[in-house]
Amino acid sequence: MRSLAAGADLVTFSGDKLLGGPQAGLVVGKRELVEKLRRNPMKRALRLDKGRIASLEAVLRLYLDPGRLRERLPTLRLLTRPAAEISALAGRIRPALQAWCGEQAQVSASPCASQVGSGSLPVDRLPSTALRVASGSVNPARVAHALRSLPIPVIGRMHDDAVWLDLRCLEDEAAFLSQLAGRRL
Repeated sequence: MRSLAAGADLVTFSGDKLLGGPQAGLVVGKRELVEKLRRNPMKRALRLDKGRIASLEAVLRLYLDPGRLRERLPTLRLLTRPAAEISALAGRIRPALQAWCGEQAQVSASPCASQVGSGSLPVDRLPSTALRVASGSVNPARVAHALRSLPIPVIGRMHDDAVWLDLRCLEDEAAFLSQLAGRRL
C-alpha cells in the first residue's frame, strides 16, 4: 500500500479489481479514521455480508504463498496466461467446433485482444486467440444463440459478421469439447 506509506490517511479500493477476489469496497488507513467510518450509521447499509468476508479472507490467505498465487487465484492465472498457450488451445479445439458447425460456417483461429476489465481497466487489452465462426449459410446470430443454448452456455461476441470466442478464460477444455460431441449447429 504505497499510498499509505506515502502519507495518505485513508485509501479505498476494490477487492475484486486489486486482489482478484470478491466484489468488495475496502477502506484501509489510520485506525481512528477507519473507526470513525465504522461508527457512521451509513456503514450498516454498506457493510459486507459474512459470505463475502469469508471469500475475501480466503483470497487474502492465497497471498501468503506468493509462489503458488498464480496457480491458486483464477483471476491472476487467466490474466497472466501466455498467448502461446491460448493459441495452442485454439488449435486443439478448432476441429471439434468446425465439426459442430458442419458446412454451415467456417471456423478459424484468429488473433484477438482480451479486454482486461470494463470498470478498472476499460482500454487495456491482452493478446489472445479467438475461434472465429464466420457465417456461411447461417446467420451469426443463430450461431451465437446455438452456443448460448449448449448445456454449459458459451458466450461470444459478434464482430465483422462472425462470432468470436476468445479462449483466454477457457480452462475446462474437456467440458467444452464434450458438449459439442454428437451435436450439430
